[in-house]
Amino acid sequence: MENETKKVRIYLADETEDSALEKYFNESDYWTIVGKSGNGQTVVSDVLSLKPDFLIMEVMLSGMDGFMVMEKLKSEMKANCPKIIFISNLSHSGFVSKAIKEGAGYFMVKPVMPENLEERMLDLLNSKMDNSSLANEKQLDEKISNIFISIGIPAHIKGYQFLREAVKLAVEEPEIIGSITKKLYPTIAEKFETSSSKVERGMRHAIEVAWNRGKIENINSLFGLKIYGRNEKPTNGELIALIADKMLMEG
Repeated sequence: MENETKKVRIYLADETEDSALEKYFNESDYWTIVGKSGNGQTVVSDVLSLKPDFLIMEVMLSGMDGFMVMEKLKSEMKANCPKIIFISNLSHSGFVSKAIKEGAGYFMVKPVMPENLEERMLDLLNSKMDNSSLANEKQLDEKISNIFISIGIPAHIKGYQFLREAVKLAVEEPEIIGSITKKLYPTIAEKFETSSSKVERGMRHAIEVAWNRGKIENINSLFGLKIYGRNEKPTNGELIALIADKMLMEG
């Protein structure tokens, strides 16, 4: 029982049964699920009572949607509100923007791998950034996520995570694009505890998936130029550089 009190406490708010997430976190020595419900009003009541560390929440709940739940909890709990991560089938950029703007830590598009969710939760727990830096980081994550959703890169594949990290590195250090093999891939590989070759292949696969989904017009409209056709896929470095340049131009 003493060990249980030291675990990081999670509440799951989702109408669909996600036994994989529940099983993964309940089998951990670090996390524990303290409650779950798909009814928004029940979620509010339970969270106020249980005071979990994290609220993992779908947007669509019965009774009261996820945004209303978040608004209610922030009003009632103030600084004691749990860290909120949305996981949802609703991938419209407006939902992502609204979630981040109103204070969610992350917005992840289903299906979500438990390992990826755990990584985002650890990011929030271990963040030592001040509020302004954290806000800038969230805004950058939101912009990159919106672009990836628009061009058809699904969030559940590893290449999505690799490309997102690559864009962030390129925004922070633009010259890293010139050392993609010697520096960019190894840096990402170290963060995700994998190999440079797997990072390269994962990114290439993500780009192929996007092109197979046929959203080429979204990519061209995004950058304001007709630069790609169906048979003209960018290299990893080209796509990373294009998105990073767009981020830098937008400030």
